[in-house]
This record gives sequence, structure tokens and C-alpha cells, in this order.
Amino acid sequence: MATYLITGANRGIGYEYCRQLQQRGDRAIAVCRQPSDELNALGIQTESGVDITDAASVADLAQRLQGTALDVLINNTGILHRVTLEDLDFDSIRQQFEVNAIGPLRVTKALLPNLSNGSKVALMTSRMGSIADNTSGGSYGYRMSKVALSMAGKSLAHDLKPRGIAVAILHPGLVETRMTGFTKSGITPAEAVQGLLARVDELTLENSGTFWHSNGEVLPW
Repeated sequence: MATYLITGANRGIGYEYCRQLQQRGDRAIAVCRQPSDELNALGIQTESGVDITDAASVADLAQRLQGTALDVLINNTGILHRVTLEDLDFDSIRQQFEVNAIGPLRVTKALLPNLSNGSKVALMTSRMGSIADNTSGGSYGYRMSKVALSMAGKSLAHDLKPRGIAVAILHPGLVETRMTGFTKSGITPAEAVQGLLARVDELTLENSGTFWHSNGEVLPW
């Protein structure tokens, strides 16, 4: 039984990670600001009241988890605000950087004492953060913050390799969640997480730092 910690675990992909991990016999630790009824129903360890944009809040989480060995850290928390060139909301852009890029790095740094040789870190980025794949423009804060997160993941892959810790940079696909307005043209959270967990399972030091689609496709930077 491996121990996974998942941020943003109260709904959507984060909740589905917890559900599938519990179902397959692994231990899931759910981290969120406010737990949902469905998360509570799982009956797993839940660390609530955590704001990944707040250094003191993340430090408190690290204190709570002192001595808890983590096999996998999944940085899942993220927000999406549609920011166009015609309506550049710089406060929104800044907030997306705080949540999508700086927050996961802050959490990873704070929980490094919980990771050891053989542990893994997964960063939930997005294909919208691929420069080569940007064919439509727009979504300035989201795209920019996800590029930054992917770059953080690549640096972490190099910096953590001597410690025996591998890093996956993951795109879930277009998923039917609240973030996407429950789009009907996407895949279900269950399908996305099934693929994402497969990518985490096959993660090694040799392929650390790879930018993957949940379906196994290697994505362009």
C-alpha cells in the first residue's frame, strides 16, 4: 500500500484521484480548503483549511504531516479564469500564477522532508501551457501560469533526481469538471484519472521531467 497526498481533493479530478486510490487499496491523504460531502463520504484522512497560496497555511500542513512518509505527492489544485486581450485582468492573471504555479512549488518544497528515495511528484499542468500547441491565443493567465508550472516541474526533475525522486508533468485531457463548465466534449474524471495514475505508476528517474497527456502521449513544450 502506497501513500499518496492529493491537493485540491474536494471535487473533480482531485476527488477522483482519492476515490480510485482508495478503491485499489492505496492510502490517500486529501488536502483542500473546504471538504465536500462526497470527499467526506470516502472516510479518508482529510487535511482541510489549507490555502496553497499562503505560506503559513502550507507550513501548518507540513507540521501536521511531520513524520508521515509520502510515496507520491500530487499537486492538483488549479483555477481557470478566461482572460482575453480585450479584457486583461491583471489581478486575475496574478491570482492564477499564485494558485497554478507558485502554490504547487510551495507545497512541494514544504513536503520535501516527507519524500525520500523512490518517491514521486506529479504536477497537474495543461496542454494549454504548451507554447507549440497554442493555436488559438487568449486565456492569458491560465496559459502563462501553466507554462510556469511546467518549467518548475522540469527544474524539479533535475534538482530532485539526486535524491531519487521522480517528477511527472501531466495534462489530464479535456475533462468534464466544474473548471471546464462540465463540457460534454471531454472525458469523464474517472477516465482521466485512470490514465493519470497509469502515468504516475510508470514514472521513473529515467523518464522524470516528461510532459505527458493522460493517454500516454508525450506533449510538445
